[in-house]
Formats: sequence, structure tokens, C-alpha cells
Amino acid sequence: MRRSRQQARETRDHILDAAERLFAEQGVSRTSLEDIAMRAGFTRGAIYGHFRNKSDLFVAMTNRVMLPMEMLVAATADSAEPDPLGRIRQLLLYFLGKVVVEPHSRRVFEVLFTKCENTKDMLLVLERQHDAARNGRLHLERGLRNAIAKGQLPFDLDTARAASVVHAFLGGVLRDWLLEQDAILLPRDAEFLTDVCMGMLKCSPLMGRAPRGGDVGDEFGLSG
Repeated sequence: MRRSRQQARETRDHILDAAERLFAEQGVSRTSLEDIAMRAGFTRGAIYGHFRNKSDLFVAMTNRVMLPMEMLVAATADSAEPDPLGRIRQLLLYFLGKVVVEPHSRRVFEVLFTKCENTKDMLLVLERQHDAARNGRLHLERGLRNAIAKGQLPFDLDTARAASVVHAFLGGVLRDWLLEQDAILLPRDAEFLTDVCMGMLKCSPLMGRAPRGGDVGDEFGLSG
């Protein structure tokens, strides 16, 4: 029985590996389950033994990469964590460094950022992406609040805005690197970019909460 479960896991991983490569080569919408079955060396029926449809397979493929990252984000919000800001920094380094040295991560992010077309049959996939982004921002915001409570960040940091900026920063860096690797060198620049982001959270006055009755532009004389 144990061997059968192991064989099932190996078959499932082999299917996901084949899907990763095909999605990266030709895009998600242009890849069928038949294509994946042929690349993996199985029948289409074997794929249905593990996945309901292509969307289900796609979500499983992204979960292999995203779930460990989501767990790391969640750890920053743990009230028992003595160094939440250090864990956030670790998260950024993990994100910007692992993607270029771990093949599964690199392929999945390449698919997510450059090969995932917005088509009707991918609605469930797009919903999964939106949910992951929203949950990532919420977990990160809790981590920032935790860092404020530990005295590691300014007490007036606008955590919702800061979480959105950090999320956009990470996505922008990775997307630019995937599209033009000469512009940003990873993992060489991962620590520099991470510390730039950390410095913004610690020192930028624009990251503070807007004063009551106005906005950040009012506070710094930028509003017209």
C-alpha cells in the first residue's frame, strides 16, 4: 500500500513537471491535457486519475511553489516571532533568490507572469491568482503590524499601503527579470533590492498614515 501511494505521488509529480515545461514553452491556453499526457508518457485517462481538468492541474502546479512561500509570509504575523521584520526580509530574499536557482519555481513564475493568458477556460486559475495575491498582502500587512508592535518599524506606518507597495515591488522586479535579465541580475542583486525595500518601509515618510482630514500629499505640501 505504501509503495502504491508513493507511485501515485511520483506519477502526479511527473505530470506536473511535464505541464510546467509545456506551459513555459507554448503558453497555458495552447497546451491541452493530451499534450501534457504525451509529454509525461501517460494516457489522458491517467491524468484524470489525479486532476479534474486543466485548471485543477494548473492550481496544483502553482501550489507546489506558492504554498511554501505563503507559509513563510504567514510566519511573519506570528505574535511569538521575536523578529518579524527579519522574517519579512527573509521572505524577500527567498522570493528574489530561489526563483533563479530552483527550476520549478522559475518555470512556474515564468508561466504566471508571461504565459498565462486571460481566457474563459482559465477563470478558476485567475481566481486562484487573485486570491493568492490578496491573501499574500493581508498576511504581509499582519507581519508589518507585528514588526510595529515589536518596535521594528515606525508606529505610523500605513500597513495596508506598505503591503501593497512591497507586493508590487516583488512582482515588478520578478517580471522585469523574466522579460529582460540584463536589466536586473538575480540572485546577485537580491540582497541589494531587498534592503532597498526594507529601507523604504523604515525611512520613507510617504509610507506613513495620512493625517486625519487629508492625505499624504497634504502633509508634505504636494496637493494642488
